Amino acid sequence: MNLVKYIHMKEDVGRWWKKAKKDLSTAKFLLDGEKYEESAFFSQQAAEKALKALCLKKFGKIRKIHDLVELGRDANLPEELLEKAKELTLAYVYSRYPDIEEAEDMEKAAADFLKYAEKITKWSRKNLS
Repeated sequence: MNLVKYIHMKEDVGRWWKKAKKDLSTAKFLLDGEKYEESAFFSQQAAEKALKALCLKKFGKIRKIHDLVELGRDANLPEELLEKAKELTLAYVYSRYPDIEEAEDMEKAAADFLKYAEKITKWSRKNLS
């Protein structure tokens, strides 16, 4: 890889990571504001962008998908976190589509999703170093 491509890729990784951190902060803010579906969505987005930053660093490209399990497998996410990624992927679906039944206790679900996103972003950050 030539130096110019490397510099651009490194900048792109930084942009994906910055968006992941912003989305995680937004998820926290929305949870505190009792906007549970929206918090769930931003939790999923934070994990997705963190994993995409890592995949971009590892492979020089990202897959344009929202399935956190697939992205997690690409990034070698540990099995325990793949389970959390699976649940977060579901958060994306029922926070976006009105015809999908949401969690029974959305407040608790949103809090759990935020914890999962925090764990995945923390793991991603560690592996970006």
